Amino acid sequence: MRVMIPALRQSLDDDGDSFRLSVARQLGVDPGEMGSLRVLRQAVDARKKSDVFFSVHALVDLPPRAARRVLADKNRHAQLWEEPTPLTVAHGQRPLKGRVVVVGMGPGGLFAGWLLAREGYRPLVIDRGKAMEERVRDVEAYWDSGRADPESNPLFGEGGAGTFSDGKLTARSKDPRCATVLDTFLACGAPEQIGVLAKPHVGTDRLRQVVKNLRNQIVSLGGEVRFSTKLEAIHAPDGQLQAVTLSHGGSRERLDCGALVLAIGQGARDTYGYLSDSGFALAPKPFAVGVRVEHPQTLINESQYGAFARHPRLGAADYKLTSQAGGRGVYSFCMCPGGLVVGAGAGPGQMVVNGMSNFDRAGENANAALVVQVFPEDFGSGPLDGVAFQQRLEQAAWNLGGGQGLAPACRLEDFLAGRGTARFGSVRPTFRPGVTGADLNRCLPPFVAAGLREAFSTFTRQIRGFGMADAVLTAVESRTSAPVRILRGEDGQSLTHRGVYPVGEGAGYAGGIVSSAVDGLRAAEAIISQFCPQTG
Repeated sequence: MRVMIPALRQSLDDDGDSFRLSVARQLGVDPGEMGSLRVLRQAVDARKKSDVFFSVHALVDLPPRAARRVLADKNRHAQLWEEPTPLTVAHGQRPLKGRVVVVGMGPGGLFAGWLLAREGYRPLVIDRGKAMEERVRDVEAYWDSGRADPESNPLFGEGGAGTFSDGKLTARSKDPRCATVLDTFLACGAPEQIGVLAKPHVGTDRLRQVVKNLRNQIVSLGGEVRFSTKLEAIHAPDGQLQAVTLSHGGSRERLDCGALVLAIGQGARDTYGYLSDSGFALAPKPFAVGVRVEHPQTLINESQYGAFARHPRLGAADYKLTSQAGGRGVYSFCMCPGGLVVGAGAGPGQMVVNGMSNFDRAGENANAALVVQVFPEDFGSGPLDGVAFQQRLEQAAWNLGGGQGLAPACRLEDFLAGRGTARFGSVRPTFRPGVTGADLNRCLPPFVAAGLREAFSTFTRQIRGFGMADAVLTAVESRTSAPVRILRGEDGQSLTHRGVYPVGEGAGYAGGIVSSAVDGLRAAEAIISQFCPQTG
């Protein structure tokens, strides 16, 4: 009998054979009776710094008698294993009046396009940015010069904003579509570890090839992909989608469109403006803003793992911090072990910072966003008032950095004292092309600066050394999530424009690679369940 057993203990030094013997001992069975053993999930348990180990969910073949005994042990929480079923969708019968168009090639758009192509709907998938190879060159040029290409940058282009991040594939949701996302990433060349690790990540270096392979799958399945192609207009007389107008290289094309997936990403502020002007139902939503903080990765390792910090099987440690200040949540976000702080703007006058790390997470510094909650009452009731709030912060940070693409940054000790930084200490800022020592209190809203100052005392108690004087803060982290939501119904369609499916982070319904991909799959399923595949 095949049994899934959670929370098995695995020593950091256990290899395959020794772990098998350990599992047999933990279950009280003869090792010779135990059949196959497969690790389903592996997480580091570092609650006691003197006893760090892996907590493992494993799939074990056991003789019926032993299996029944393990299943009867209420403390084990074991379950009979059922193989997950592949994602299937019943096709609808209505004919499509025009093409299925997917706008945006972040995870929401890519996975919507992938499922539609797999099921024979021949989607047209577009992105206003460029293909991966060209996009990487443009982003590297931006990081060297401080000047972003408005149409090819860390926000626009193949793979979306997540391409230039840590490539985390975690999700709070228990939606079975999460497994489809991970399996698809694996099929496209992601590291095998993502299928096992409790906190899987691909790394920006590996993710770029995975995204290209996923695009090639869409094309091989009958889809069409166009880069440097922008959605200019949605034609929906009487609230029913009929056509879209696309632009490319100065020319425009009107296409009959039977279903439109809007996976625009939160960087497409001009598209938000167009949607608002066109009568789409939009609403402001809470988000968070703050700074990126950098510490030596060795400090984080030692704080999290104690004497085990240098164990080769642990790698770079991460952290997750939460606090309250002035009635607002203050928390860490998108923590990048062994990573870099990078620019994430999409044009002039935008100083936006983000974190990025490669698969090996071998950089000298750890970084994370530390952000304070922002509510609609902080910026206004209009649907785009949150966007305007972000723009003011980004312009203020740009100006404080000197207006030449350098980011404003300061030592933690200086920030807490309310002064600027003249010289950095033991922690070297990683932002390219460089930073300007500044007083970040001059570009952050007072409630954000006050919230960060108050929360640091809590964070220092949670992670030893977190409050070190030389820790570096870089501003401004303003794109944690979309400040606006494109309202949709239970069927996934826009409340005001039938046939339009807003999805992903830019629509205000997701917050990461996996959740955005799952949202894209849902939209594709909704289209597939209504319409029959396209022929001819």
